[in-house]
Amino acid sequence: MPPGRLSHEEIKIILRAADPSIAEGGRTLLAKILKGSKEKKVLELKLDTCPSYGYYKSEKLEEVKKKINWMIRYDYLELENVGKLPLIVFTERGWLIESAQRADEFIHQWEEWLSSGKKNPDMTYLKDRNRGMILLMLEKIKASGNKDFIPYLQLWEKEDYRKVRAAIEETIRVLEEKEPFDTTWLEERNEQVRKALAGYSWFDVFL
Repeated sequence: MPPGRLSHEEIKIILRAADPSIAEGGRTLLAKILKGSKEKKVLELKLDTCPSYGYYKSEKLEEVKKKINWMIRYDYLELENVGKLPLIVFTERGWLIESAQRADEFIHQWEEWLSSGKKNPDMTYLKDRNRGMILLMLEKIKASGNKDFIPYLQLWEKEDYRKVRAAIEETIRVLEEKEPFDTTWLEERNEQVRKALAGYSWFDVFL
């Protein structure tokens, strides 16, 4: 029997588990991450470091696969054939949610760095990531109003490409209150995520 509607938390957990395994495997690999498998491939790809690893450790693998099938059925994930292998990838709806989740995760990491007094983190880890997610992260940083992020932004600016550097500079100006911040786009984006989690039709998500 297929599972009932998954909670918002479960949807986000499964999307987070899918992120590091995108185009690396199919439903079985994703299920093993969520189950907390110690299988060689899981460990070789360092998928055991994913925050969602082992979330469903008390459930049977087949039950976890049913939840993944639900995610596919309701347009959060899909299968894409690469050669003869059907690999898990994000749908637009799934990435809309996951990109917001990852942006929040990066900002939380910065907050932890500030709390621990970390001064010079290596910011190259943000280079070459999805541009839309990075710009979303910067919008969220603007909304935070946290001036303590400025040294990290300055370090990051030295490492990234021109378009990202320009967005970082704008973010710094907003935090320094040298430039106004219009929250409209971010509020609309947050509403789209809320609707996507609630299962609105794709057309209604963008209304």
